[in-house]
Amino acid sequence: MVTVQESYSYCEEVIKVHSKTFYKAFSFLPDEKRRAVWAVYSFCRTVDDIVDEGKRPLEELAVFKEQFKQFLNGKIPATEPMWIALQHVFQQFEMEEQAFLDMIKGQEMDLYKSHYETVEELEYYSYHVASTVGLMLLPILAPEQKELVRKGAIYLGIGMQFTNVLRDIAEDLDRGRVYLPSSIMAEHGYTEDDLKKEVVDNRFIMAWESIAMRAEVFYAKFNETLDHYPIDSRMPVQLASIYYREILNKVRKQNYKVFSSRAFVSSEEKGDLFKKIAVE
Repeated sequence: MVTVQESYSYCEEVIKVHSKTFYKAFSFLPDEKRRAVWAVYSFCRTVDDIVDEGKRPLEELAVFKEQFKQFLNGKIPATEPMWIALQHVFQQFEMEEQAFLDMIKGQEMDLYKSHYETVEELEYYSYHVASTVGLMLLPILAPEQKELVRKGAIYLGIGMQFTNVLRDIAEDLDRGRVYLPSSIMAEHGYTEDDLKKEVVDNRFIMAWESIAMRAEVFYAKFNETLDHYPIDSRMPVQLASIYYREILNKVRKQNYKVFSSRAFVSSEEKGDLFKKIAVE
């Protein structure tokens, strides 16, 4: 039998390896909340890996969905740390089951939809794969204020996912996925063929910035709800937002070379951003 503590340690390793940004931001949470975030992240990472890395993703996802159904009925594998940690989280906090189900639905979309026509379609997808994560975390981060910050969490998720889309264009293209809406590309005279040829010119930059500016608006809308978070959660959530938003600036500083390098915010840069908000 794997212990709860061992299970949380496993989840910590998952987030530490796969998302240094979230790991850094949420490291400022109190112990109980921090461990719960690790467990939720591990759940999300498991689904994401099934879809992106699985050899038979449809079958594997069907198995995972059944496991989650069993989990909700109180049955979990005694040797799988993610489920053990998540069970403890569900016992400690009033978690929102629908957010988990919606996130699985969003990941499933990647198995049958690889191109997006409009910004609205991209927003719908972003809600399911990213805003839902925020909704999963609200009972942990802001249990008494979750309805006050709900819309902000949704906005933040969409802003973050738009940022992912703009950063990971090359990686997604390798998987046969184009998230940059075709209507936005067409508006600026840029084509999917140009994308496949890795053309970075004024047309590309205008299309890229069209989505980036929308992401900035979502980050700003999230910021309007920040003061409603309890003190112990406010800075971690703010840091997650600031660190992620900075990725857009990194791409700009690198002259939009998304096909040849992957923009990231270094530990030193995160430290500088932390200092800025710490003195505000």
